[in-house]
Amino acid sequence: MSEPMIKSAPQMSADKIWTKDFTLILLANFFIFLCFQMTVPTIPLFVKELGGNDQLVGLVVGIFTFSSLLLRPHAGQTIETKGRRFVYLLGLVLFVVSIASFGFVKSLLFLFFLRIVQGVGWGYSTTASGTIITDIIPPKRRGEGMGIYGLSSSLALALGPTLGLAFVGFLTFPQIFLVCAVLGFVAFFLSLNIHYRKMETNSAQLGKRGIYEKSALPPSILLFFITLTFGGISSFLPIYSQEKGIDGILMYFFLYAIALMVSRPFTGKLYDRKGHKAVFIPGALLIIISMSLLAWLPNSLTLYIAAVLYGFGFGTVQPALQAWSVKDVPSHRRGMANATFLTFFDLGVGIGAILFGQIAYWFGYSTIYVIAGISVLLSVGIYLGMIWRNKITI
Repeated sequence: MSEPMIKSAPQMSADKIWTKDFTLILLANFFIFLCFQMTVPTIPLFVKELGGNDQLVGLVVGIFTFSSLLLRPHAGQTIETKGRRFVYLLGLVLFVVSIASFGFVKSLLFLFFLRIVQGVGWGYSTTASGTIITDIIPPKRRGEGMGIYGLSSSLALALGPTLGLAFVGFLTFPQIFLVCAVLGFVAFFLSLNIHYRKMETNSAQLGKRGIYEKSALPPSILLFFITLTFGGISSFLPIYSQEKGIDGILMYFFLYAIALMVSRPFTGKLYDRKGHKAVFIPGALLIIISMSLLAWLPNSLTLYIAAVLYGFGFGTVQPALQAWSVKDVPSHRRGMANATFLTFFDLGVGIGAILFGQIAYWFGYSTIYVIAGISVLLSVGIYLGMIWRNKITI
């Protein structure tokens, strides 16, 4: 009888996820996302206090997204030429200083400028952190590691908006922004202690250039059609539920975040064992069912079920697609691969918000979620087409 294979100590160590660097980047990501999520519901209120109308609220929110979007390709290139540490720390500094400066804002014009700076910092820091985490996680456990890493942002999503709105009741806006800046500083301090991969100068100089990573395009394109749905939810679901007289929108986002946290580690392990074929279509189908429920939306219970299904679906699909986007990428191109992936993420959210705003104007809010479900169904068709044409490996 043959003896069971036992991993040697070096091999077990090489496959270990919970290292010092992994813990540090996990905590840093949590604090910077908590800082960001606390400003999501408070920035629109701050704009109103400064005398802005609903259109200006939209501009202040949108200018952040698009400045982040435009800088991601440059962030990916800079990671290749300047290294992970430089880009990550620079992004965190820009992000934290801009939020701390919100407390001194007296005019909307200055706020617009700071939101651009904040978007640049966000684009740099999130692109770099996505690259850093893929350096740290062992390749054989990348799906599981990305799932755990995603928990940090999911937990921030569950806590941040609620904390931000709670602080509005007893703190001034400058004080709220100062609290956010302190959280961002904690993330910066933690990031100083991370051991970063050394820049591969020769590879970076001799490697191909460009504003995107070709091998990351298949999962990024699929992600685009998935995150279109997110634009419709974050921008219009509160208004839609209010129009229908349905309470519980805060509970929707809380349940969504909880479902994200529960699903990510489990589905990450499944991706490592079975590949994206085991997670993409099931996750996409959960999102389609969620969109169908939102299009119907007769009561609060349906809203809550849709939240759980969407959380499980998105928590299944997104980490797997991100792990896939760097699967076959040389280490010196991971920055550009993450930039490509996150650019399509932002494009989906931004275009979704704009597109669904027009659809709501023409046909009503429920039509948003019908079209959103069709968008996810289209991503499934594209995925099956990629497999059929042997454009991707399973």
